[in-house]
Parts: sequence; C-alpha cells; structure tokens
Amino acid sequence: MTIQAVLGGKGREIVSVTAETSVRDAVALLDARRIGAMPVIRDGAVAGIFSERDVIRGLAEQGAASLDRMVGEVMTAPAITVRQADSVLAALSLMTQRRVRHLPVVDGDGVVGFVSIGDLVKYRIEQIEAEAQAMRAYIQQA
Repeated sequence: MTIQAVLGGKGREIVSVTAETSVRDAVALLDARRIGAMPVIRDGAVAGIFSERDVIRGLAEQGAASLDRMVGEVMTAPAITVRQADSVLAALSLMTQRRVRHLPVVDGDGVVGFVSIGDLVKYRIEQIEAEAQAMRAYIQQA
C-alpha cells in the first residue's frame, strides 16, 4: 500500500498557489474548491503549504489586514513531503508525529500529487474492508 496507489484512486489534480498569491485570493480558492490546504509552488518546486491554520494564525495576529499579505509570507515552510513509493502507514505516522493533515507528493523537486489524512484513512479502511470480505469468502468456501 503506497502513496502511488492512493493517488491512483483519487486522482492527481493538484490545486496550488504561488508565493506571490494574495492570502485573500488563496482563501477564495480554498473555499471554491472546498479544500483545507494546498501546496505553494515556487520555481516548479514545493516552497511550503498554505492551509486554514495559516489563515487563522494571520487573522489572530493581524486581523483582516492579514488577507492583504502574500501567501509566501504566511505559509508553513518548509513543507513536509512524501514520495509515491512511500507506504500509506509511514505517511500516516509522519502526519501524526508532525501534526500535519496534508502532504505534497514529490518526485525530485516536482509535485506529482497532494494527499490529506482523510485520503489516507479512506484508502486504509477500503483495504481493511476488502481483506475482511476476502477472509469471509474464504471461510464460507471451506
């Protein structure tokens, strides 16, 4: 069970912003796409993550003026990343240890996907259910 398998099931569309995007525009994109975070891309590589937490922190520190800042000023950096060959369980462990909910999937410097903790838990549950169904079928045939 690898990250590549998760991406195969959910798709590889990556909603991202640049460091020069305004926080206001990035928030509008989060809302329009109904997502909680997205990678920040600079020169084709992941520069950081922009998430709901960054918005909340900015609002708490600067109020509405934080919406006029650039994403590069408020993003969480450096981004914690995974590779396609990494296991789902390793990624879940990393997310738990580092207290993050989203991971860019990278190949070299390039981003090839983006997974959330929800994506990984859903995939893991589907795998467990498939194993349980296979076990039930095996027992019924015996």
